[in-house]
Amino acid sequence: MSTESASEESLEKDRQALFTFFKHFPFNQLMGMELVDVEPGRARLSMTWREDLCQPAGILHGGAMASLADTAIAHAILLTPEHRAMRDEHGGRIVSVDLRLKYLRPVGEGQVFCDARVLRMGRQIIHTDAVITTPEGKEVALADSIYMMVTARQLQRRA
Repeated sequence: MSTESASEESLEKDRQALFTFFKHFPFNQLMGMELVDVEPGRARLSMTWREDLCQPAGILHGGAMASLADTAIAHAILLTPEHRAMRDEHGGRIVSVDLRLKYLRPVGEGQVFCDARVLRMGRQIIHTDAVITTPEGKEVALADSIYMMVTARQLQRRA
């Protein structure tokens, strides 16, 4: 087996593991998020409007959309070669450093999609963005975020 095909198999194995993990992760279930697609540097998630995810005016809570964007962005990072190498070699993880959202229109029903992408992958700092849309493609919110890759050792020192 060539190194390239072994690498592709490893990537597909990690991709399938993400789908399985995502489906059973309690927070994702609580929020009703679904992982639609994921590949290195990109992810697409969805969420359906529910009354318990609304603010008092009956529209989808901004915090619910922020959680959707943050989760989509994290998943866009997880299959990148840089993250996979850090994870495999140093037990590396990713953490949010900054998340900003601009809300463009209210969501009072139906489903929304979040498409996230990695813009720049540094050794530690990762620049990303995301757009939340209706099924018809109308933009609901725009997000940008900075993540940081940290080693397991760095996380232990903070505990």
